[in-house]
Amino acid sequence: MAKADLSTHPEYRGFCMGTSGLDRYPAYARLRTEDPVHWSELLNSWVITRYDDVHAGFVDERLSANRIPVIMSQVPPDMRERVQPIENHFGKWMGMNNPPEHTKLRDRITPSFAPKVIGRMKDHIQSIVDELLDEVEPQGRMDLMDDFAFRVTATVICDMLGIPREDQNRFRRQSEDIMKFLGGSPATMAQTIEQSQKSLMELIPYFRELIGKRRKNPRDDLISAFVQLEKTGNGFDDEDLVAMCIFLFFAGHETTMNLVGNGFLAMFQNPGEKEKLRQDPSLLPTAVEEFLRYYSSLQRQVRLVSEDLEIRGRKISRGQGVMLMQGAANRDPEVFDDPDRLDITRKPNRHLAFSVGTHFCLGAPLARLEGRIAFGTVLERFPDIRLDCAVEELKWHPTMTFLSMKSMPVRLR
Repeated sequence: MAKADLSTHPEYRGFCMGTSGLDRYPAYARLRTEDPVHWSELLNSWVITRYDDVHAGFVDERLSANRIPVIMSQVPPDMRERVQPIENHFGKWMGMNNPPEHTKLRDRITPSFAPKVIGRMKDHIQSIVDELLDEVEPQGRMDLMDDFAFRVTATVICDMLGIPREDQNRFRRQSEDIMKFLGGSPATMAQTIEQSQKSLMELIPYFRELIGKRRKNPRDDLISAFVQLEKTGNGFDDEDLVAMCIFLFFAGHETTMNLVGNGFLAMFQNPGEKEKLRQDPSLLPTAVEEFLRYYSSLQRQVRLVSEDLEIRGRKISRGQGVMLMQGAANRDPEVFDDPDRLDITRKPNRHLAFSVGTHFCLGAPLARLEGRIAFGTVLERFPDIRLDCAVEELKWHPTMTFLSMKSMPVRLR
């Protein structure tokens, strides 16, 4: 694909601007076929789209997870000093660190997300889903994103952390602003970063206060458990603990919320698969994996090149940014038969929605469980649920990193 073609191609430009919604998939297909290791002038980064290359990139130690310099390079120079606090904070997130610091942070929280521990949450998650559906049932309709997907996933992670339920809705705007920072493009960074920092500065004192309360009166929640680690000498310092809490709150609901929304959208577009799943709930595990592949909540991960390397004959230099496009890799026809077709029985399904290697998503068991319960319960209670607008009318958050709808009106019967 010639650069001249790309620079004028509307789907490609929309993808680079983070405004393409589902239109990103044709752009992915062209990149995979014609320029799978592509230097993007618009993004000032390499864009990697084939499955084998993305998979290899996740486990290549020369591609550093400490990607804050790549993100901050998109900020206009005259703004850098004003937004130093946001750079300092996100540099402490577990997902932004490499071993050994990443290992130290991950080891402290891994026991709380072990599959056996998450499995014991099944009844609790089911009760949350049932309660929310009871609320919307009389109206016969809902906004699937606001009334259900967000509230289910936010309630689950808030209960785990120990955030009072009455406080969870106050964080919706802040969460969306963080998404704009982590998922934006150079074209939008100047317009969004100061609001993102403002929202972050609203979250930090809240969590500091909550941590202080748990130090005085521990409860059966994650923040109390993290505080108790201080007695073993293996605890967090104050700033690291605040960063971990905000990271878990954001990561604990954002991608799973989109899994639920995107999974239902995939079913509405493919009513035969929806009916197949409704009639046979035993397909829920493979259906969730297919939703993760088909409309991946997390579409890319950014890496910083720590030493020169080569991919498919293209020389990539130290200090450059690399975008590992999970959303494109999960539609690679070299790996997935008929990849643009939704198949809830697909096996094997070696999607990269949760990454691989050191940074494999710690919350994968929780996301899968929430997805199975959400899809299964809604289809059982509302077998005729359907989208209440045209797919083309759906509005998407302007982000490259996430595939995230702003709202999704549905009729329940």
